[in-house]
Amino acid sequence: MASTATAKQQSSGPVLDWAAGHGPVTGALSATTGAFAIATTGAATAMPPGWALAVGAAGALGHTVAGIRVRNAGRTLATRAASWLIGAGWTTWAMTHGPLTWAALGSLATIGVGIGATARSVALYEEAREDEALAAEQRQIAAELSAERRAIAAEWVDRIQRVCSITVRVVGVELWETGAGFSIDAELPPGGATWNKIAAESPRLSADARLPHGCTATAGPGIHQGRVILDVTTVNVLEEKRDYPTDYSTLSIHTGIPWGYRTNAEQILAYLREQCALIVGPTGSGKTNMVHAILAGFARAEDILTWVIDLNAGSAGLPWVLPALNGELVREDGKPVRPGVDWLAGTYDEALTMLDTAVRVAKQRKMGYQALLSKANTDLLPVSRKIPQIMLVIDEGAEILASTDRAVRKLGEKILEVIRIARAMGVRTVLTALGATGSVLSNLMIRREAKVRVALTGGETEGMDLSKMFPGSRGLRVDQAPHKGAGFMSTPESPAALFKGWRILPNQIRDITAATSDRHPTLDDVSAKAAGPAYARRWDAERTAWMRDQAATDDTDGDTPGTPGGLRLSALSEQAESPEDALARRFREEIDAQFGTAPEPHTTERSDGAERPAGLDLSALRGEQGPTWLPAALEAIKATGAEGMKPSAVAELAGKDRKTVRAALQAAMERGALVYRDNGPHSVYVHPDHA
Repeated sequence: MASTATAKQQSSGPVLDWAAGHGPVTGALSATTGAFAIATTGAATAMPPGWALAVGAAGALGHTVAGIRVRNAGRTLATRAASWLIGAGWTTWAMTHGPLTWAALGSLATIGVGIGATARSVALYEEAREDEALAAEQRQIAAELSAERRAIAAEWVDRIQRVCSITVRVVGVELWETGAGFSIDAELPPGGATWNKIAAESPRLSADARLPHGCTATAGPGIHQGRVILDVTTVNVLEEKRDYPTDYSTLSIHTGIPWGYRTNAEQILAYLREQCALIVGPTGSGKTNMVHAILAGFARAEDILTWVIDLNAGSAGLPWVLPALNGELVREDGKPVRPGVDWLAGTYDEALTMLDTAVRVAKQRKMGYQALLSKANTDLLPVSRKIPQIMLVIDEGAEILASTDRAVRKLGEKILEVIRIARAMGVRTVLTALGATGSVLSNLMIRREAKVRVALTGGETEGMDLSKMFPGSRGLRVDQAPHKGAGFMSTPESPAALFKGWRILPNQIRDITAATSDRHPTLDDVSAKAAGPAYARRWDAERTAWMRDQAATDDTDGDTPGTPGGLRLSALSEQAESPEDALARRFREEIDAQFGTAPEPHTTERSDGAERPAGLDLSALRGEQGPTWLPAALEAIKATGAEGMKPSAVAELAGKDRKTVRAALQAAMERGALVYRDNGPHSVYVHPDHA
């Protein structure tokens, strides 16, 4: 009850903040009431009047010293000192002649009004003085920036005149907040000059400005056709390795998905509500890492469901699926974590099922949401968390479209059908390819719909025709982006320009999968009805057995069957003995018994009784080892990992002609010591451990 009464008392009446500072009114009121109280008490107790004057003098001195330390104005110091002295003087007089007379009370009131008015005037002066100091500081900074901008403008007006033979008038210079460069807004001269002419001279402008390697001077259209924007990079941020941002905040298909960063260190967004995307990059350019960064952005979105097709054993999607399917990730509330992608197809049959489902969903949405489209007065399905967009990420999908194989061509036809009919209904695709070649870009549907384009170069010149990838863009050179993960990106909102993707590692993929598990939407009822059991049972054990089998195989690659890690010697694996092998074995045993041949190399002692040297024993392949240089070549191929080595590189390493090297590598492949990855001019041999 007492606490209730206290709460009622606290909630009624004005609330006083005793810790707050005094203003002109409360300060004057405090000073006058304090002086009156001291005078009354002093008169009643016969206090010596000089004490009040001494306290006032000490207060004036203390406020003056404090004001000097904080650099108050002179009038402020004088006003505060005078207030103390006047108050002390009145108190001394009132203690002598009596504080309860009309003369004393009237003079005290007059002093209070004067102190309040003076304090208000001084406060306004101090505010004006501070504002003027800040304004002066800003004017000084602006003057310095203006001087820097004027110098930049004059320098580049002269440079554009010298290199491009165009006289421009600089309207503005913006220094990038990242400190990596600046932008120049210039007006073109009359007479038909266009920004394209300046853009075509980008390499010469960069050389004339002595920009560091990897930095460019790129021209683009301005606010109208008579203006040009010149972006000048002075710091090469693309040579830095940057991890994917740890900010896993919610994204949306409508606000754009970050795919990397430009040369000015700002993020570049891909808007895919109506657009498809095409990503090309040779082996070793960082294309797989780019796909993972894209999947990370899709996982963070609250209105996107990601379906992945990767016929290369599903490698693009497995890191997003297996930790969740194996129960390795658990949410804070104890609930299981959903996979980072909504559906993964790593086999031909599963991919065909997924594409058929996507087509049915698109058609069903066209029929089932007519009322919604009419109500919203639009022909584009309003994508939201309740009706999510489906993003089909198809690794090496462009090669599927260009394939001559009849079965693979059927997949390509389904992909084109999805691209053709599903734009308005919220089903879009992201295709990847190994190169920007005519075979990849010959399809009109791809060129027309894939307006978001990425070319990861990694310094590779073969199969990277940037003029076909980015028609109309000039001055793009592969040597401008020699770093892994770097290349060029264009969107309908921004022309083709240098960019780089973030590095994303498996541990971060697991973190993103766990952090975004409760953010993934569910397929809407209309679409789920069209998808049917093919979609509903996508995570059934028999449908995902290939994922678990592959993981088990990867875990048991070792020195011996069932032992993880190390070199896998398939020739020494325990296998069922064929009739031919049994006959050969018995024949060798009879020869050994009759003629006493040399001991088997698997024994630990030699014929002279000495112990065999320790080391790797490849005797199981005796008689089939090939040339003497082959073991070193096999080790070199294994060291390259999944990238493999071209036959030409092996020939250079071995110092042999290509014909000889190809024959030996082909024989090694037939024995199972190598795997050949056929990819036209980019074909490579890969060690079985990394195939």
